[in-house]
Amino acid sequence: MERPRGFTLLEVIIVVAIVAILAALATSSYSRYVLRSHRADAHQALMAVAHGQERWYATYNRYTDDLSQWGYTEPATSPNGYYELVLEVDDDARSFVARAIPVRTQAVDVCGSLSIDNRGNKLPERDDAQANANGRCW
Repeated sequence: MERPRGFTLLEVIIVVAIVAILAALATSSYSRYVLRSHRADAHQALMAVAHGQERWYATYNRYTDDLSQWGYTEPATSPNGYYELVLEVDDDARSFVARAIPVRTQAVDVCGSLSIDNRGNKLPERDDAQANANGRCW
């Protein structure tokens, strides 16, 4: 008597379970990678603002609080739209903080808001140096 060819139901269920577990692991890893890669959008925008501010300061001996100087419109967003840009200048226009606030799908990123100031300090939050201690957000 010849044995029938094919797979048993138990074998198919085991394979489907293994594939589901691998897919769940791959999806979460991919999601983290996408969030991390979208941070480059904020880095690019913040560095462009910081460089523009330094050029402005060299010309006018003060910083500006107007993001339209670098082509941004209200509300100012990063080039790919994953972050909203906010520029804060102190009263005497001698220091600034440029901040990128995550929006839409990027809002779940563990780094939260990224910022850079006139001294080049880069933080995920202005008051949260511990979160960026290992440099993972920048």
